[in-house]
This record gives sequence, C-alpha cells and structure tokens, in this order.
Amino acid sequence: MRLRALVVLLLLANLLYFAWARGGLAMFGTVPARLGQSEPERLKQQIRPQLLQIRKDESAAGAKP
Repeated sequence: MRLRALVVLLLLANLLYFAWARGGLAMFGTVPARLGQSEPERLKQQIRPQLLQIRKDESAAGAKP
C-alpha cells in the first residue's frame, strides 16, 4: 500500500512540474523564468560585448588523443 501511495505521489509531482514548466500555473503567479529574462541586470552590466571573440585553441587542435 505504501508503494502505491509513493507512485501516485511521484506521478502527481511530475504532472505538477510539467504544468509549471509549460506555464500552466501562471494564473497562480508561478511562472518559470525564461532564458532571456533570467538575469537582465547582467546584460546591462556588460561593457562592449561586441569586442568578445571566441578563438580556436591551435595547440589543442593539433594534439591527438
């Protein structure tokens, strides 16, 4: 009987998480943060982000495992 209750509890928790992740609980004021809205203050603190360049490491490219 305890195992059945545990399975039902886990199923309800998964359904609740699914509803929250899809925004289904927005009417209750619980909405997950979107990727672009997670930390807008950090985006404002960036200093000239256009100067950032990602370069390939030449020493690691030539090495074979």
